[in-house]
Amino acid sequence: MSIDWTALGQVTAVSVGVTVAVVAVFTLGVLGLARVEGGRAEPAGPSVAGRAQAALCFLACAAVVAYGIYLIVPQFH
Repeated sequence: MSIDWTALGQVTAVSVGVTVAVVAVFTLGVLGLARVEGGRAEPAGPSVAGRAQAALCFLACAAVVAYGIYLIVPQFH
C-alpha cells in the first residue's frame, strides 16, 4: 500500500483553507445582522447595507455547502 503524501497534503490544505474562508464569510454575515440590530434608531442606510451584507454572505455560505453536497452525492453527477 502506498500513500501519495503530496495529494493528501493538498487535500488537507484546501480543506482547512475553505473552512477558514467559510467561517470568515459567515462571521461577516453575522456582523451585517449586528449592523441591522444596532441601526434601528438610525436612518435606513446602515440597516439596508447590513441586510445586504448579511444576505450576500449567507448566500455564499449556502452555495459552498450546496457545492460540497453536490461533490459528495453521486446521484447529482
